[in-house]
Amino acid sequence: MIDARLDRIGIVMMSAVGDAVHVLPVINAIKRRQHDARITWVLQPGPATLVRGHRNVDEIVIFDRAKGRRAFTDIKRELAQRPFDLVLNLQVYFKAGLVTSFTKAPVKLGFDKARARDLNWLFTTHRIPPHPVGQHVQDQYFEFLDALGIPHEPVEWHLGPTEQEREWQRAFFAPIERPTVAIVVATSKPEKDWLPERWAQVIDTLYADFGLQPVLVGGRSPRELAAEAAIMSFAHHPPMSALGSGLRKLVAIIDGSALVLAPDTGPLHISAALQRPVISLMGYTNPKRTGPYRAYHDLLIDAYGNPGEDYPISMENRPGRMPLITVDDVLTKVEHWQRTDASGIPRTP
Repeated sequence: MIDARLDRIGIVMMSAVGDAVHVLPVINAIKRRQHDARITWVLQPGPATLVRGHRNVDEIVIFDRAKGRRAFTDIKRELAQRPFDLVLNLQVYFKAGLVTSFTKAPVKLGFDKARARDLNWLFTTHRIPPHPVGQHVQDQYFEFLDALGIPHEPVEWHLGPTEQEREWQRAFFAPIERPTVAIVVATSKPEKDWLPERWAQVIDTLYADFGLQPVLVGGRSPRELAAEAAIMSFAHHPPMSALGSGLRKLVAIIDGSALVLAPDTGPLHISAALQRPVISLMGYTNPKRTGPYRAYHDLLIDAYGNPGEDYPISMENRPGRMPLITVDDVLTKVEHWQRTDASGIPRTP
């Protein structure tokens, strides 16, 4: 076990929204052990909007990679003013190692040599033990708690919504007369996306046969806007669209929805954290590694593996498999949810 003070802790995890969701149980566990620990998180602007104001995140230092080289000089200057007792480098890429090198701390804990890419292990003073067997991303982060002797149970996110956000949530759902199903139309990678024309068929059936109100959620990237336009064109019952609502309002929408449909992307993990039933559409990434954590596996559509294949947990991606998911596959899971989830009604915010 690593002996480290927990008074001032730096977290280096600058990646996407899903990773930010996975970091929250680590932070919450540290705060349970030492409630007065001050936690500073180095984070990119996008996911920072999700966790800013979180009750256990004391400070966010922005790493804006859009600035290019200036991003590194800016973060180096910011971190020079913040000495830490412990730094957790939860990323395995070179940029995270470089940012970790800018921190001042007697203990800088990172991944073991086998898992730390780009010589990332050179930037840390201590490393978690090797773990040759694959596991879920969330469990990988819990290894850092194990190394510090901090229990990770109970697994808690405390993602919200806040009381103030519930006012917006009530206003959003007030005119909707049906249970809501939130649909994530696209992801950060085209290989993880499902076909818009199939989303349109699912949406029509959700509305006409299941009595649900589909709502499109996500950002306003070119691919998301293109998917929205295609869905609106194909659908006989065009859905509501809440694209571009922002991550905190997305939390409120998912929290108030009866059901969520999502490929492998941040809102999938937000749904699991909020304990909202989510039908996961997965084919490109390994669902055993990046699927919803400990929940809703009966609603998961696995196009990653071949029928009967007992594939290992790995980082291997399998392109071209998302089109293997059919409309019937999704609707079968919706029927299963409707039969088995008695709580599948919108919450009263």
